[in-house]
Amino acid sequence: MKVLDQVITNKFSAYNGDCVEVIRGIPDNSIHYTIFSPPFASLYTYSNSDRDMGNSKGDDDFYIHFKFLVQELFRVTIPGRLVSFHCMDIPAMKERDGYIGLKDFPGDLIRMFQEYGFIYHSRVAIWKDPLIEATRTKALGLMHKQIEKDSAMCRQGLPDYLITMRKPGDNPEPIEHEEGFTSYAGLDEPKHGTYSHQVWRRYASPVWMDINQSNTLQKELAREDEDERHICPLQLDVIERALQLWTNPGDIALSPFMGIGSEGYKALEMGRRFVGIELKGSYYDVAVNNLKSASIRQEQQSLFGGDALCNH
Repeated sequence: MKVLDQVITNKFSAYNGDCVEVIRGIPDNSIHYTIFSPPFASLYTYSNSDRDMGNSKGDDDFYIHFKFLVQELFRVTIPGRLVSFHCMDIPAMKERDGYIGLKDFPGDLIRMFQEYGFIYHSRVAIWKDPLIEATRTKALGLMHKQIEKDSAMCRQGLPDYLITMRKPGDNPEPIEHEEGFTSYAGLDEPKHGTYSHQVWRRYASPVWMDINQSNTLQKELAREDEDERHICPLQLDVIERALQLWTNPGDIALSPFMGIGSEGYKALEMGRRFVGIELKGSYYDVAVNNLKSASIRQEQQSLFGGDALCNH
């Protein structure tokens, strides 16, 4: 596999390179869980690399490139285990798309994963404040003045989605919560009875209302002058909840678009192992520092009995 740089430890492997090329070097049926935010076609610019899927000329061009990743994810995923991607509907713009509306990016991704063998497993909506979206995007459909002008053009805000796909087959390593289902953040809470049920009910909800949108890793250190519009780490609350639901301690989690390392940071903190791939050098450098920091924290917690997670 072709990489520009790499750091490999007994807890994580980080690669600076093209995700499709790097994943081709990962053995079949070896990844327990994958979680990532895909580049949003041509909506955002992440880097000037020709290998950056965010630099696609249009939606069709993006999907042509993205399908190679989906094929590789199917190959490396353990049967019966899961792949989650964090995404949203994409606004269609008059100047770019010829009309004002929405594009079903989540649905397009689901259908592509199904085409290459995955089973559609679950979808959860993540609530976001429409006023914040309106202020940030100035979208016509969210402008209050549009209600008075012509509310036929008004729409709701756009939630995030965490969509999960499953590779067919029997899971050889069941994910068990033998002591009762409890959130990682609440390990000091009772592990049986009401609390366990309340946590399960919150996690099983089709809409997660309690995600802290600002609970992300520091991102300013990764920003470069040529970044045009976007660097938006996945919320740590979402990652923690997904890992708690769909992995065991010691499992290997993968992120093909590692960014500044949010998925890996949380995975290591929770006693999982991690493989991350990032094309952009500045993001990769920050990610490696974040992964090293998380590894040290997890070692300290284990040494002083700060949690009950086992290491493999």
